[in-house]
Amino acid sequence: MRELDVLLTRYLENQFDRAGNAEKAAFNALLSLSDPELVAYLLLGESPDDPHMIDVVQRILLPTDP
Repeated sequence: MRELDVLLTRYLENQFDRAGNAEKAAFNALLSLSDPELVAYLLLGESPDDPHMIDVVQRILLPTDP
């Protein structure tokens, strides 16, 4: 899904390198989820159970400067 690709790529390009090990692990765990789960968390506002994953989802959804 194009919307997910845009969000995930933006995070990778702008934030992943600066992330700590826990955040990187949570991001990798997020990538292992099914597309419907990713849509729920990144596009529909649902929240994962894992607190580390919640933090990553919030960082992914942060707007970036143009």
